[in-house]
Amino acid sequence: MQSELSEFITYIKVEKGLAINTVEAYSRDLRKFCVYLHQVDSTLQHTSQSVVEGFLLHLRDEQLNPRSISRILVTLRNFFQFLVFEERISSNPCLLVRPPAAWKPLPKTLSLSQVESILSMPDLTKAYGVRDKAMIDVLYATGLRVSELVGLKLGDLELNLGYVSCVGKGGKARVVPIGRAAVLSVKQYLETARGLLLKGRNSEYVFVGGKGKPLTRQAFWTSIKKYGRRAGVPVVKPHLLRHSFATHLLERGADLRSVQMMLGHSDISTTQIYTHVLQERLRNIYQLHHPRS
Repeated sequence: MQSELSEFITYIKVEKGLAINTVEAYSRDLRKFCVYLHQVDSTLQHTSQSVVEGFLLHLRDEQLNPRSISRILVTLRNFFQFLVFEERISSNPCLLVRPPAAWKPLPKTLSLSQVESILSMPDLTKAYGVRDKAMIDVLYATGLRVSELVGLKLGDLELNLGYVSCVGKGGKARVVPIGRAAVLSVKQYLETARGLLLKGRNSEYVFVGGKGKPLTRQAFWTSIKKYGRRAGVPVVKPHLLRHSFATHLLERGADLRSVQMMLGHSDISTTQIYTHVLQERLRNIYQLHHPRS
């Protein structure tokens, strides 16, 4: 690896005639990249687009500003193009990598203690409180969109088997596992509170309001916002629990493809907003297990 770096530095210094400050900046950038390749156990010949993107995310985690990251991406593009020209590699892995300005912002998430605190806020002596706790439990346990949550029907529940079915964007149906805690909350709601809210009416929907109609997205949003304030979490929206569901799964070892399926994303690129979680886990694993970390 050092020989390729030396040849490239000589090339930009002698043949390209770049200023000394530019050459030094290129050298610093490439040394950082070499350290990262060592950390992730990769080589120049095995560097892929995902490795380069992981490096840029690593730089962002290190609080490097977008302008500096964009400059480093230019360095990498030029370096790998040089390797292609010298026939050291077959293609430039940086060609399709987007600069930081095109990145989506990282989704905000709740900590596990914040989720638990919000779940403790509904008044379980009231029918609506039992319902709201069940809804929050399901949202965090499954990562459903709020529209999917309020649209759940009784036939979508397979609580004894531990999953729910839902119809997401584009009318695409999927099956999502549901944890034991959420199953218990839903069973308690169905056995006690739902009948009180229906007052003798019939409904095929799981979560109903005071008049026996399906609970609206707006009504649930108002409720969860209220519980968030009580729990000391000022800005809580249903989508925040969806992001927390995905992040907490990835932090504990789930793979990105499985999370994509559970979230109902048609394209893995949508789920890749959570790639920073995988990079952080990789770094922690390295620091924990590598003998010279």
